[in-house]
Amino acid sequence: MQITETIAIQVTPEAAQAFRSANEQERRKMELLLSLRLLETARNRKTLEEVMREISRSAKERGLTEESLAELLKD
Repeated sequence: MQITETIAIQVTPEAAQAFRSANEQERRKMELLLSLRLLETARNRKTLEEVMREISRSAKERGLTEESLAELLKD
């Protein structure tokens, strides 16, 4: 099991609600994606557009489809 640490970050109300309403497995996926993205952004200092493209690619590789994302973000 990977060692983790809790941090607090500011997100939109919609993102917070999506996280809170996700089941345990979905939350772990979201946490992993955020952790990877934070590390990559800190290391590479890429443009926002580059980061967004990579987030999309990485999420698709991990099985997150547009439909499942829409479901996660649904009110």
